[in-house]
Parts: sequence; structure tokens; C-alpha cells
Amino acid sequence: MEIQIVEIEQSEEVAVLTAEERENKDYLKTLFEVVLFMGKQNIPLDGRNCEVPDEVYVPDNFQALLEYRINSGDDVLRRRFEIFAVNQEYCSRSQQAQMLEVCESVLREEVLHDIRNSQFFSVIAEDAVDLAGEEHQPVFIRHLDDANNLREEFIGFLPCGADAEILAVNFLATVTEKWRLNMEYCRGQSFVASSRLSSKMKIVTSRLLQKYPQATFTLCSSCALNIWLANSTPVTGVSVVLGILEDIYLFFKNSPNLQKELESTIASLFLDNVEKGSELQEIVQLEWIRRHDTFEIIVALLESFVLCFDKVACDNLFRWSTRVTSHAFILSSALTDFDFVVTIVILKNALSFTRAFGKNLQGQTSDVFSAANSLTAVLHTLNEVMENIEVYHEFWFEEATNLATKLDIPVKLPGRFRRMQHANLQPDLTAENFYKEALSIPTIQHVIQGLKDIFSEQHLKALKCLSLIPSVMGQLKFSTSEEHNTDLYKCDLPNPDTLSAELHCWRVKWKHRGKDVELPSNIYESLHLPDIKFFPNVHALLKILCILPVIRVESEKFETGRRRLKHYLDNTPAEQRSRHLAFLNVNYDTKHDLDLMVDTYMKMLSNNVKHEPTSPHSEIAENA
Repeated sequence: MEIQIVEIEQSEEVAVLTAEERENKDYLKTLFEVVLFMGKQNIPLDGRNCEVPDEVYVPDNFQALLEYRINSGDDVLRRRFEIFAVNQEYCSRSQQAQMLEVCESVLREEVLHDIRNSQFFSVIAEDAVDLAGEEHQPVFIRHLDDANNLREEFIGFLPCGADAEILAVNFLATVTEKWRLNMEYCRGQSFVASSRLSSKMKIVTSRLLQKYPQATFTLCSSCALNIWLANSTPVTGVSVVLGILEDIYLFFKNSPNLQKELESTIASLFLDNVEKGSELQEIVQLEWIRRHDTFEIIVALLESFVLCFDKVACDNLFRWSTRVTSHAFILSSALTDFDFVVTIVILKNALSFTRAFGKNLQGQTSDVFSAANSLTAVLHTLNEVMENIEVYHEFWFEEATNLATKLDIPVKLPGRFRRMQHANLQPDLTAENFYKEALSIPTIQHVIQGLKDIFSEQHLKALKCLSLIPSVMGQLKFSTSEEHNTDLYKCDLPNPDTLSAELHCWRVKWKHRGKDVELPSNIYESLHLPDIKFFPNVHALLKILCILPVIRVESEKFETGRRRLKHYLDNTPAEQRSRHLAFLNVNYDTKHDLDLMVDTYMKMLSNNVKHEPTSPHSEIAENA
């Protein structure tokens, strides 16, 4: 449903409202106050116990809060509902849904207003989440506020169940038509998606680039490069392993007692190397599944995981529930399959060549600049690996075999292959050759292509513009040539004709600075220099570079949207999640205008009545 935000002239409206109309409006404002309260506190509007018999009346959460306000002395609500039967709903489910949509739209418009004022922005689509049985992608917008602070705002969800071409059309329509953002000012786009969604998002990105070529496709600073490459690897075995790893991570994360059991198991297995054991114990307390070295960690901890799962599954002291022990048994079975072992070992080795490169991309500005200039060397190394894959795979497979032997795991072809190909299975096909063709070769090929896709010439030019940062200039002995790379953004500059002279003055300023003057080390510090206004072109370039998704947000207080959404998802069962309530909860601090919400809602009801004169909401519209 498309909701048009109403423009209010409050001073004129107050003069023409009758006492009855004012009371009706106060009544609706009360309803919206309750909806906003429930959304911000993450309280489901229904929440009714479904086991209660139909003939027994039990109010839902929304109704109960209204009754509480009436009992606390809200005369507007009391007068309104004196005519209702005792067991009658004060506000229907459909009316609640409409009010939620209005709340979300009005709050979003407030956020979008700030984004539009900042002109340039970037779009980030995160991995799909389950909202009451339907998959939706969270979408974030990066922009600079009036004080030149980089902000990352959660802007809403997009359904992602359609095929890639329809998803691309819907994505663009929502951003440009519903959210009314001008994509001509989009300077960056990124997605973080699992393997099942990654292929779709590549097409979405491609379509956006075709229409808006300056919307540079980059990695997102919130995602480690190796995790992004693994997620987008089009190999079935890899996606299965990633799903298992996520399951393992959540198994321990959701239970402090199971976490302690894992740490105890690690300690017992590393008695001969206490320092290494302590390091691994600290790692499993963190978000180890999102790290640059995740697969190295898994290989190092595989024995600990298996032993811990076996102890929980074979629990004779009844410390764990049946659900936990059965889950542990399933995970132990998954980890002790050779297909899992060989996949994580090959992923660990194949992605070792991009680990340092990816870590730099999430580092300081100088590290990001260095990464941009080292891509050629990384690709050269990977191409050498590809040319000598027979030798590399032999070492990788031997490592997987030794690890499997240590855990008493038989080395064999994957069961799925034997079952599907049994009739045509060649007697001389070995597990080593099978995994070379099915896993090692396509993984290295994908890593090479993945790096080329995400680090296009346009993206590299943008990153090389980071030589504008004074600390990077200093590392380069102030012999930089930014102008060639800044051609990418020439149309965005206030005075492009004076760029060359301005860049010269910018270099001279920092080269001949006073001895007590420190070189700004990142974009944030550079943007906040008192005299940056005297370098309008540099200022404009830094503002554009700052919003690229690959650049990290310097201050956590400007990245609250991502953290709040994660908190909402972690603490709300999938079946109780609502995209409307999630948006209200994440944008907790966004200012709101109750009068605007009421007027927008009343106009929406009025339009519904015009088009559906027999609608059951007509009575509500009349009352409103």
C-alpha cells in the first residue's frame, strides 16, 4: 500500500477544527502514541494466547494497553469506548496494521529528509532475514549529516523471494518511487548475501550499474572479504558448510552454559599449548563466524567442536534437554563427514591468499589505500595457484586427510555424489581427484573472478583517491597524482576547472606544515579541518569517498541502525517479527509528528472509503 505523507499547516487547521473534531483527533493521537510505544519497545501488537477458547475473551497487547490507559484516567479514550461492548475490540487488526504502516512511513520520511539534504548517498543491502515466514533484505543508506559525520541509517526491508530480474525492478522502484531517493546521487552500492541470494544480488547490482554507472559496486565495511567470497562461491558443498557453521555459532551463542562447555573442552585439548588454548577460548567468545580467518579457526577448533558435541549428545547427567542433545548429535555427525573436513580445509587454504588484503580493507585509511594498490599482486598469486592447482590441491588434500585421520573420519567420496552417480561411477575416480575438480578448481576460479568483479577499475580509482588524506600523502612523500583518479567525480565538483591548482595547494599545505601539526589520518579528521572550506573541490571529493560502503564508519554512535537491527533480530522469534515494528524499534530516537501521522491516516481512510464504499472500515472512517 502506497502511503502519501500529508503536508500539515497546523496553525490554520487548529482554527477550523470543531470541538468534536479536535476530540476525534486527540483520540487518534492516543492510538498512535500506543502504536509507537509498542514498536519502540518491541511489543507485538497481538500477543494473544492462541490456546484460549474462542468464547473466552482475552484482549491482545494493543487492546490491553488501551484499557490500561482508560483505567489510568484517559478521558478521551474512556468517552470514546463507553459505547462499545465489554468484550469488543476497540481497534481492529486491520486498523492496527494501517496505523503501523503510517507510523513507519512518517518516521522513514523523517530519516529520508536528512538523506536527501546530504545529496550524495550509498545503498547497502544486507543478507535476507526471516520475518514471520517471509524473507526480506534489510536496506541501509549511508550519507553525511550537516556536521560531516558519516551515518548509516536503516531505511526498511525489501522482499527478496522473486527472481533476480523482478528483484532488480522492485529494488529500484522502491528506492526511487516509494522512498523517493534520486539514484543520480547514488555513489556506492553493496550487498552482503549468502550463497543462495548472492547470485540474485549480482544481477541487481549489474542492472543498477547499467542505469546509474556512478553507483560504484564495493565491498561493505561490515563484512570481511573472505566471508563475502565464501558466501558467493557457487559450489553446493561450500553453501552447506557455511550453513553448518552458522548453526554451530548459534548453538553456543544462545547458551552461556554450552559456551562454557566448549571453552572447557578447548582447555583440555590444549594442555600442551596453554597460550594457544587461551587464544582460541577468547576467539570463541567473539563473533568468530564473521572474521577474516574464520576457516583457519574452524580447522584449529574442529577437534574441540566434535568432542564438545559428543559430550553433550552422550550426556548421562541429564544436564541438557533432549532438544539440545539431539541437536549436538546432528552437528557432530555433520562435522565428522569427510566432505565437511575437506571443504573447510580447501576454503582455508584458497582464502589464505586474500586474508591480509581483506583485513587491510577493514583497517585504517592508509591500509585501505595500500590494499587498492596491492590487488594486482594478489591476483598474480592466485593465477599462479590456478596454473599449479595440481600441486596445491595435493598439499590441501593431504592436510584434510591427516585431519580426518586424527578424528577417525573415513576418507571417501561424498555420499550425495555416490547416490546420484552410482550407476556411472568410475572405479578409478579417487576422492582426491573428485575434490580437485569439484571444489579446489572452482573455488580458486571464483575467488579470482570475485575479486575482479568487486574491484572494478572504477572502484580502484575511487580507493586510490584516498591519497588525498594527508597521512597517506605523507607516506607517499607528497608525490601523489590524485587528479587522474578524481576524473571519476569531476561532474560532482563545485569548481572542476580549478581542481589541479587546488590539489597542488592541498599538497603544499601539508608538506610544509609546522612541526607540531599532525597529519589527519582518515577522512573523518580531514572533513572536520577548520580550513577545509578553502578547498571546496577536495571537500567535495572527501565527502563522496566517505560514503562509499567499503569505508568504515568511524564512530559507533552513527552506526546504531545496524546494531539495533541485529539486537531486534536476535531477541525476537522469527514468527513474531514484523517489518513495521522492526523499523519503529530500530529508529527508536527518530523524532515523530503525531499530528502528521493522524492526518495521513485520516486521508488514507478517506481514500479507502471513496474506493470501497462497503468496506468494514467505513464506520471507523466516519468515527474518525
